[in-house]
Order: sequence, then structure tokens, then C-alpha cells
Amino acid sequence: MKTAIVLIALLSTAAAAPPTRGYTGIVTDTMCRLNHAAMKVTPDTKCVLECVRDAKTYKFALAVGTSVYTLSDQETPAQYAGLKVKVTGALYPKTNILRVDRIEAVR
Repeated sequence: MKTAIVLIALLSTAAAAPPTRGYTGIVTDTMCRLNHAAMKVTPDTKCVLECVRDAKTYKFALAVGTSVYTLSDQETPAQYAGLKVKVTGALYPKTNILRVDRIEAVR
């Protein structure tokens, strides 16, 4: 009986976790999101870094098409600011947070 309860608990936990997959997009910030023209700073890399560093309320994010996902890792994305990357991780749709397992540049 205990084994069955433990097995059910494990299966329900596994079912609740979102699947891990790759997301390809541009590392941006949660202030400018898809449009960096408002900051009048070029290139976008500089804008992303300034928005995250100066405001402290904005975070690194990944723009995938018209969607923008906040990244769970707020250190590694700095080296990819404004660049196209592939993020491997899990998306939590309720919070719009993308758990970062790995980031790699895309050419």
C-alpha cells in the first residue's frame, strides 16, 4: 500500500513538471521586450544590459517570435544580451518563466 502511494505521488509530481525543450530567440529584457527603439540606444546589446543593470526591476528575458519569457538565470544571459541563442529548459506558463538549463549562441 505504501509503495502504491509513493508511486502515485511520484507520477503526479512528474506530470506537473513542464517538459524540457529548446527555445530559440533573442536575449532581451523585460522593459523593452521586443522593441528597443524607445531607449534610443544602439546596438540592442547595450540597451538590454543598461535596462537590466540600471533599473534593477527589469530582468533578462528571451524573445521568441512575439512572446517574451523571463529567464530564471539572471547572470549567464548577460554575455548573450541582444544576441540569438538557444535556451534549453522548461517553460512555466502560469508565471511565464523559462527555467534555464543551458544557453548557447546560435549563428
